[in-house]
Amino acid sequence: MAAAGRLRRRLLLAVPWRWRCTPRRGESGCLPAGQVRAAFLRFFQERHGHRRLPSAPVRPRGDPRLLFVNAGMNQFKPIFLGTVHPRSELAQHRRVVNSQKCVRAGGKHNDLEDVGRDTYHHTFFEMLGNWSFGDYFKEEACSMAWELLTEVYEIPKDRLYVTYFGGDSSLGLSADEECRDVWLRLGVPASHVLPFPLKDNFWEMGDTGPCGPCTEIHYDHVGGGRNAAALVNQGSPDVVEIWNLVFMQYSREVEGNLLPLPQHHVDTGMGLERLVTILQNKRSNYDTDLFTPILDAIHKGCGGPRYQGLVGNADVGRVNMAYRVVADHVRTLCVCITDGIYPGLSGAELVLRRILRRAVRFCSEVLHAPPGLLASLVPTVVEVLGDAYPELTKNADQIMGIINENEVAFLSSLERGRRIIERTVQQMEPSTNFPAEVAWSLYGNLGFPLDLIGLMLEEKGISLDSAAFNELALEDAKRKAGDPQAGQLDNRNTCLDVHSLAQLQNSNVPTTDDSPKYAYKLGQHGQYEFSPCQATVLMLYRDQSLQKEVGAGQRCGVILDRTNFYAEQGGQACDQGYMICLGQQDILFPVESVHLCGGYVIHEVTAVETLRAGDQVQLFVDEAHRLACMTNHTATHLLNFALRHVLGDNTEQRGSHVTAERLRFDFDTKGPVTVEQLQQVEQVVQDVIKRDEAVHMAEVPLTLARRVQGLRAVDEEYPDPVRIVSLGVPVETVLTRDSEAAMQTSVELCCGTHLLQTGAMEDLAIISERQLVKGISRVIAVTGGQAKQAREVGQCLAMEVDSLSLRMKQRTTSIPEMQNLSKEVGQLTKVVANTAMPQWQRKELQTTLKALQRTANTAIRKLEVQQAEEKAQSLLAKHCNQPIIIDTIAADSLSILMKVVNQLCDKSPGTSVLLLSPQVSGEVLCACQVSKNCLSAFSAADWAVAVCTQMEGKAGGTPVVAKGSGNAKGMQGALTTALQFAQSKL
Repeated sequence: MAAAGRLRRRLLLAVPWRWRCTPRRGESGCLPAGQVRAAFLRFFQERHGHRRLPSAPVRPRGDPRLLFVNAGMNQFKPIFLGTVHPRSELAQHRRVVNSQKCVRAGGKHNDLEDVGRDTYHHTFFEMLGNWSFGDYFKEEACSMAWELLTEVYEIPKDRLYVTYFGGDSSLGLSADEECRDVWLRLGVPASHVLPFPLKDNFWEMGDTGPCGPCTEIHYDHVGGGRNAAALVNQGSPDVVEIWNLVFMQYSREVEGNLLPLPQHHVDTGMGLERLVTILQNKRSNYDTDLFTPILDAIHKGCGGPRYQGLVGNADVGRVNMAYRVVADHVRTLCVCITDGIYPGLSGAELVLRRILRRAVRFCSEVLHAPPGLLASLVPTVVEVLGDAYPELTKNADQIMGIINENEVAFLSSLERGRRIIERTVQQMEPSTNFPAEVAWSLYGNLGFPLDLIGLMLEEKGISLDSAAFNELALEDAKRKAGDPQAGQLDNRNTCLDVHSLAQLQNSNVPTTDDSPKYAYKLGQHGQYEFSPCQATVLMLYRDQSLQKEVGAGQRCGVILDRTNFYAEQGGQACDQGYMICLGQQDILFPVESVHLCGGYVIHEVTAVETLRAGDQVQLFVDEAHRLACMTNHTATHLLNFALRHVLGDNTEQRGSHVTAERLRFDFDTKGPVTVEQLQQVEQVVQDVIKRDEAVHMAEVPLTLARRVQGLRAVDEEYPDPVRIVSLGVPVETVLTRDSEAAMQTSVELCCGTHLLQTGAMEDLAIISERQLVKGISRVIAVTGGQAKQAREVGQCLAMEVDSLSLRMKQRTTSIPEMQNLSKEVGQLTKVVANTAMPQWQRKELQTTLKALQRTANTAIRKLEVQQAEEKAQSLLAKHCNQPIIIDTIAADSLSILMKVVNQLCDKSPGTSVLLLSPQVSGEVLCACQVSKNCLSAFSAADWAVAVCTQMEGKAGGTPVVAKGSGNAKGMQGALTTALQFAQSKL
């Protein structure tokens, strides 16, 4: 206890506690949330030697299964799975603490639809966590947690209850008595230490992978000396879980069985919002200073009634629910947009769009707030969270701009959708479901999130026909079945599982020396020469099992002591090639893929003959494929530099992928890249290519590399030492203290393979540029011969467009000729859109073609009017102002025929006209117009229907004008019908 007292006195000097804090925003005597967070971090960092890490972005890194980072452990998955590179910074961690930004909306963990209905669900929250990676375990983890809660935060011990895993006979798992005994030794009364089954106290990462028992700490809001054990894990708002300590000691296999992990880990998580609620003596998260400033700002912005914390039926008009939704959602929007997730049309971007639109709807229709309220809350969010996450402060203006743009886009759709729902409800029979077709239209055409449709219907006491809606969704999914993400490759031979990795390490099997992948040089004539590589087979891997021998015809992963093959990483595709066993020169083992896992390079092959551990092999990389990847990877670095140079230093890389065929690069942008900017980017790249600058590469300590001014580094883990790639400037120069050399060229951390001189790139052409979502653009580029070919194609198409433009200017007087020119414009537009060519040139040609299309359409209309006027004059002369004109004329289209009718009626207002025009195809076109003087007697639509029915055709229109068509065989009868119909009406 003396030691604990000393600790507390030291923390009191470092962090002002509730009895010493300055009252803020009316929360007199309460510990502010910022200090609660800081105390947690300092406790583990200073008292227990944890390394404090910043929060990872909420955009997951390298995990396509996750929409958002939804737990503190996400960034540490490679450690738990055993796949972390042994030389990476991540692999050096033993005990870590942080406060992680988390979003739970969409996917498996989805709290979106619950937000607002109660006082504790959130889409964004902060997870306080401490981790041990093969260091301490149950005893220390529980002891630290108890010390922090009871001695630092001074939560009364009699209000705390702990649970532990009570065992599961079906899995052969006994109760976690070790954990139970730890709590008892810490002085927790036996009546407060409670066993629970698998569903409550056994944590699993997924269907397979690391898992283990957990112990949870629960808090009784009521207290008063009562025993609340019966309310633990019963969903009572009075007794809530505040901290979960997970002990990862097993791995669940594909078959469902559990195997002990070679290393034990601790993963703990405590929601900051819930902890602050306890320490500020509140019953609702929304009553803490994490939310009250935002709620106050909402009240000020909308001018309605204040937030009262009401829920359910007591919340008349759902005003309090709206307050909670808007306050929660604007926090999520701020964090996501800052971390590079913008409202969009798929994945996490689509979920964020749902969140934004849900918030806009509550602002507009429930709070009756003026447009712009949501964005006006951003400064308040920054004030609340900016100290902990300074990136929010930096991006505040961008966040507000994106929110405002999206709000404006949705408000008109919201009003239209509301009217559609209102009208549909009025037309519905009582006690029926809302029609799925209407809901699908709201969803697909107006961009209404499905949960928003359900909420709006729920408010009216109506249910959606979910079964029918799901059928429509299924049909739509079938239409999109060509999605490349639909299937996933089998990785049972290439991805080492945690047990195989442990077995390799315990057997002292060395990790693969892949430095030979960098063993290449320029030959005497400028050609690349790749050094041969001889290696020894250390182990074979098949069906998630390490083997010493694999028979002919079997696919397996080959682990070698060294390799010159590049494994897929850093956005660069893996090498292709083959290996041969020494002494068997005529038997090739094609290498189908190459992967890196835990420092071991796995070469996937199909064994042509038996392969054995100990075999000596010679490796042959597909040099053309490798050189193309090298060219495109160096081009990617150069493109990154050029984009920053042209668009500004705030242009950040968001992703890249390099293959032998092309390169893809995603980056931040405030809007579409202009034609001029695309040309400038290409010019910057071409200038460096022409200078044939040297590409310098060297391995340096990671801490030294990160001090380089102007360094380009994406959000991923790097090994230590790390490889630096510098274009034109030696690595030693950029590493010089205070050197600004890296500001003027491309300097990046990169494990990829690169050219040695930029001249080998020959050329680079950006062949595509589009916005993936608001604020992120994607360019696709090609190099070398492909770039030159793209430019040649572009020049050819430009000449075709020029030719077409010239012919258009000759102003033909023939409608068919002008229609043919119009068709040519349409066909050329499709070719330009779908052909690989410089994107700047594509945009220029598309602009020209659009203008040509407008010119052609205008010319056709003018010629039709001119031709119609001539024919009308001829018919007027023939019929001498008769009250009814019924005749046949030659007309190339129904449009011209209709214009002739209009001209006749304009020139002779008292005349009713019906004209037929036989076509070469055997079809007869019909157009008619009834004089205003005769509208009381008969309708043009009825007239056209009678005539076209005689010709076995169809017609339609209004009482004034109508049109249709029929078969030429009935034309004479149709003329007779036309006259008889008109005479009978007049």
